[in-house]
Amino acid sequence: MSKYLLPLLSLPLTAGAVLADLSQEPHLSPLPRTASEAARIDAVRAAPKDFTAPQKFEVLPAGAGTVLVRGGAALFAQPAANLTDTLDFELGRSLFEKLWVAAPSSTRASDGLGPVYNARACSGCHINDGRGHAPAGPEDDAKSFALKLSVPAPLDERAAEIASWIATAPEPNYGGQIQDFATANIGAEARLSVSYSSRQVTFEDGAVLALRQPEVALEQMAHGALHPDVMLSPRIAPPISGLGLIEAIPAADILALADPEDSNGDGISGRAAIAWSVEYDRWMLGRFGHKASQPTLRQQVAAALSTDLGLSTPLFPAGWGDCTEAQTKCRAAPHGDRDVRVHEVDDIALDLMTLYTANLGVPKRRNVDSPEVLRGKEIFHQAGCQACHTPNFVTHRLNETPERSFQLIWPYSDFLLHDMGEGLRDSRPEGIAGNQEWRTPPLWGIGLAQAASPEAGFLHDGRARTLLEAVMWHGGEAARAQNHIRQLPASDRDALIAFLESL
Repeated sequence: MSKYLLPLLSLPLTAGAVLADLSQEPHLSPLPRTASEAARIDAVRAAPKDFTAPQKFEVLPAGAGTVLVRGGAALFAQPAANLTDTLDFELGRSLFEKLWVAAPSSTRASDGLGPVYNARACSGCHINDGRGHAPAGPEDDAKSFALKLSVPAPLDERAAEIASWIATAPEPNYGGQIQDFATANIGAEARLSVSYSSRQVTFEDGAVLALRQPEVALEQMAHGALHPDVMLSPRIAPPISGLGLIEAIPAADILALADPEDSNGDGISGRAAIAWSVEYDRWMLGRFGHKASQPTLRQQVAAALSTDLGLSTPLFPAGWGDCTEAQTKCRAAPHGDRDVRVHEVDDIALDLMTLYTANLGVPKRRNVDSPEVLRGKEIFHQAGCQACHTPNFVTHRLNETPERSFQLIWPYSDFLLHDMGEGLRDSRPEGIAGNQEWRTPPLWGIGLAQAASPEAGFLHDGRARTLLEAVMWHGGEAARAQNHIRQLPASDRDALIAFLESL
């Protein structure tokens, strides 16, 4: 890892009591489930017992919102099949794909970019609405790849409510993320350079797989050296289809999967992430982001606009985005938040962008009845992968958003934090998530990731070029599953990958 990725000492890894009830969802208005509905849900979510045929409905990962797989790279750019409000969806798309410009500008509805930023449009990182990638080497650009950073900080009164909260603050010179682009006369904060070291995994049958581990360096640093206690984490942009359905999963159903003390002894001790809601002024269940640090999709979108594009919103109103107090020139630069909009992205625009990201369709499964895929699914369960990659949920009943209401969905994630082992550690905690903990990423659509973007990578920093590489990086709570797969013959490994590629 980078010389800046310093190990953390004695991080607490067990969550204490939280004064707020994380099962509360103030951003939703769900109808309570009846006893008969609960029984139906339990039946349809039951674990498979027969691996010779597909389960009912699993071909439709997003329920009625599932979209057909179409040719070309725009696999993840379709509106959910059951979305009726496609006009607002397309308006949201136009804002998601808009190339923002620096202020002042004659196009006042599009100005306010930066002054420092990582991309001019959301779509610049979320390539074809899919996942990003790590640079191939030192000479490659860092598009869709970012470096998060922070420093240790004392607990404030609010965070002190949570026993295992790890207090951090933005790095004093560079903020919460390195921005490698800037508007005229400001200058980028630094240039990111990524190189790789290699390690090998040998399977029981003698096959060898080469893995690569990223080593991140910063060059042309505009504001001096980083703080000596800086904590860094390289990240790629995650895929964004199906996010509204993830938000519609009852928090209680996610919390029911948590087992922080591993009381059942299966070696899996998922923890619910805890996130502060700026909009509702309370603690909520964290769902979004690599370490589940955001509680709602609207806040996730607003945070990305602020950090990645330097755009102000009602939730994060600073016109200078991620510029620190040390960056006086950046903070004094013109901003686009002094017109009728009040903010560079106002409430209406933020709502449209949230609607767009909430309703991107998840493509239909392929080859679900293939014998090889079914064998791979059986191996997935035999290895214990489903202990974290929970196959399915049923969403809330939501009258206000019927397209997300009462859908059987198959995201293959429990949305909890898990210790993934030393190999995948960074040095930057977020909230209660320690440096080896990551939110289980959903797997739906993963088999089409490189069809949407051939360079797309896997895992939080894009180090894995193939799904098998991603599997073999698993450690910590997933070490038992990884070891099971390591001992499989090549035909079974191929079947497992065929199953993952069908998702």
